[in-house]
Amino acid sequence: MLDEILNMVKEHLGGHPDIAGAITPEQENAVHTEIANHLSNIASNPAATAPQAQSTGILGQLENAVANGGTAVSAIEGGLISSLTSKFGLPPSVTGAISGMLPGLLQKFTQKNAQQ
Repeated sequence: MLDEILNMVKEHLGGHPDIAGAITPEQENAVHTEIANHLSNIASNPAATAPQAQSTGILGQLENAVANGGTAVSAIEGGLISSLTSKFGLPPSVTGAISGMLPGLLQKFTQKNAQQ
């Protein structure tokens, strides 16, 4: 599953001018992997996102949160951006671009898993 998520992240973020121009190719792979790991951890640990997610399913919670701009998306975004900043020292322009793309990536992630 992690490989599928990683490929989805690379496809979604790859070539974005605010991201590609600000990080090295080595960092790019590590950043993509960090994002994929973050999403994978969320999918495998529903209680990390919201206590009620265990009863309704994490993917359903994410899908609703993405559609409604809910606090779950904000929490996911905050945790991921904090992780990217601390691990890679990414500038606000890069973390802002990733943050802006995260709802679309989460939506793609939930739709892909709903089809499986």
